[in-house]
Amino acid sequence: MKDELHNHRFDSLSRLHKALDMPAPMHPLVSLINNAERTIPLERLPNPHILNFYKISYKMKLHGKFRYGQHDYDFEEGGMFFVSPNQITGAHEPLSDQSGYTLLFHPDLLLGYELARKIKSYGFFSYSSHEALHLSEKEKATIIAVFENIEEELNGRIDHFSQDVIISQIDLLLNYANRFYGRQFITRKAVSSDVLQRVEDILHTYFRSPQVQNHGLPTVQFLSAQLNVSASYLSDVLRSLTGQNAQQHIHNHLIEKAKEQLSTSQLSISEIAFDLGFEHAPSFSKLFKLKTSMSPLDFRRAFN
Repeated sequence: MKDELHNHRFDSLSRLHKALDMPAPMHPLVSLINNAERTIPLERLPNPHILNFYKISYKMKLHGKFRYGQHDYDFEEGGMFFVSPNQITGAHEPLSDQSGYTLLFHPDLLLGYELARKIKSYGFFSYSSHEALHLSEKEKATIIAVFENIEEELNGRIDHFSQDVIISQIDLLLNYANRFYGRQFITRKAVSSDVLQRVEDILHTYFRSPQVQNHGLPTVQFLSAQLNVSASYLSDVLRSLTGQNAQQHIHNHLIEKAKEQLSTSQLSISEIAFDLGFEHAPSFSKLFKLKTSMSPLDFRRAFN
């Protein structure tokens, strides 16, 4: 599989444009494809494939099945999706009505700019693809305006200011996306609340099973795998509902379980620490005190 994907990796925008039978990009590190002006023969791309650059797509009415990493989903009303370098993407069936924009830019474009660091903090670049960003009519107009600004800059005369202007527009695009994702979490609280309930159920079961002694403390990656979502998406959903990320939820369950054992059993601190998945009792005591401002022994004494 590794050798196969190596042959399906696009390491430059020029190579991708050539594979799609498109003219060379106006800028070697950034390209904007306006699908309203040109029909892109996506069937020419290897399926799946890997890009060595960022991809931000807004598809107005895309229909079809799309694969992103290890997940499939069906587009219904289009949407915005984000791919970071070295992620596997591909379509499992023809995608109809691809009208919209696709922005591609190499990480080297951002070198020397704050956005090079900032872009890594956006969780939507690692979301499972079924969490595409769905836009309201007003949001669509805002996003399209930014794409049009980038397109105008790329089609104009490239000068010493072009890169600054383009990067500022990419930064603006990502800021809007971040805001609109926040809105999406709020308006889809029914779905988000279901995720929260499932997290609670998984942690409840885990801390009351032999898994905790056999495998140690549950991790955020374990939780996200159980829910079939990415770790960053899971933390964003939980934070939008409770103000706490996935790791904090794990610690909360751990502390509640520890309080239960400290107050109802005669187990030693070391035995409780082992029972909760810690290899070393001091690590447990340190976390317990950090979360409760009391040592496990002081809590037991105060409770009794």
